[in-house]
Formats: sequence, structure tokens, C-alpha cells
Amino acid sequence: MPEIAAPPRRVRLGLGAVVLLVLGALAVTIGIGVWRGATTPTERVAAATATPGATVAAGRVYVHVDGQVRAPGLYVLPAGSRVVDAIASAGGFGEKADRTSVNLARVVADGEQLVVPEQGAAPPPAAAAGGGAGGEALIDLNTADSAALEELPRIGPALAQRIIEWRDANGRFAAVEDLLAVPGIGEKMLESLRPHVRVG
Repeated sequence: MPEIAAPPRRVRLGLGAVVLLVLGALAVTIGIGVWRGATTPTERVAAATATPGATVAAGRVYVHVDGQVRAPGLYVLPAGSRVVDAIASAGGFGEKADRTSVNLARVVADGEQLVVPEQGAAPPPAAAAGGGAGGEALIDLNTADSAALEELPRIGPALAQRIIEWRDANGRFAAVEDLLAVPGIGEKMLESLRPHVRVG
């Protein structure tokens, strides 16, 4: 019976190099997040000092970072901050954090609760991924029907249909920012929709 030749050494080295490259890219991404968290002005809000009914200053967002991070708590971040910034502000991932379950590139919303799950744990409930304005449940862009989309501010039947048509033609929304690809939705409308929608 003929022996099966081992794969060429060059192929094995190539796969190893790819693995090292992926691990290096992940380390760089986390490093950038930690650096951004260290250089970006953030503020941790103690629960005892939080004023009921307080409003966030223009250009700032409140984000509750919880779960497997080193310093869970309520943080005030610059508007437009991303998940990587929020986690860096909370001291970075905890030792048991499931890092693959978190989209580091996603922009955080004001009033959001960002929960980093533990490895092997069930993902947090969808509502914990970010509460809408006034605490209402967020509408999932990937599952909402026309009636649900029409509950959003400035969304009528025609625009709701265009959102569904875009989803049918292009697949799931990967981020709320993908709404900009839907005809009729611009930056201002996106900002008005952001507190009310999520991507599940």
C-alpha cells in the first residue's frame, strides 16, 4: 500500500504564519483599544453620585459596562466611541471573558448596557445589549417587519419597505451604520434612529 506523503513543509509554515498573523492582529486591536482608553478622556460615574434625571452633555454618552471586565461600572464616553473604547475604559477584558462574542468595532449608544459574557456562558438577553430611549425595547433591524419599523421615528411605510428590501437583497445588517446604504437614510436620520434600533 503506497504511503501517504506528508504535506509539504512550506504549506505547514504558511498555515502557522496565518495563525500568527491573526493572533497578532487581535493583539494589536486590543492594544489600540487600551491605548485609546488611556488617551481618550472618560469618566466613571459612581452610582451614589448619579443624579436622577441627569442628562448627558452634548457630545458624550453614558454606557454601563458589565460582565467580564476588570472594572464594571457606568462610564461617560465621547459620542462616537466604540465598544473597544468602553471596554478599555473599564480596565479591559477580565480573565474569563469571551472575547469572540463582542464586536469591538461597534459604535456604542447613549444609555447602552454592554455586557461581556464569560466563556461558555449563554449570551446576554437581547434587551441587555442596549436599552432604547426611555428604556423601551430596541427594534432588531434583522427581524423587524414593516409594522415594527414604522414605529421608529421618521420611518413611514415606504422607507420601512426599503429597509426590508435592502435586507432581502444584501443579507443581514452587520451594524446599525449599514442603514446609510438604504436609499433615503442619511447621517441625521441615522442618529435619530440609533437609540431605538439594534443589530441582533
